[in-house]
Amino acid sequence: MLLNDPLFILAAVLSLVVLGILLFGVGSFARGGEFNRRNANKIMRWRLGAQFVAVVVIVAFAYLRHRG
Repeated sequence: MLLNDPLFILAAVLSLVVLGILLFGVGSFARGGEFNRRNANKIMRWRLGAQFVAVVVIVAFAYLRHRG
């Protein structure tokens, strides 16, 4: 079962982290202001880094599951 697989759980948690960062970035962009001007690129870099890690874990999960 997938819920017993630690790699699946890690992939799901990382996906939720990416979603959280994305929503935070969109929210700060919508509000605008000084905070957004100072931190928009930093938030985007954090999202890209988290997204990269999540994709690597998802691909590793798919590869390992396919192999057996």
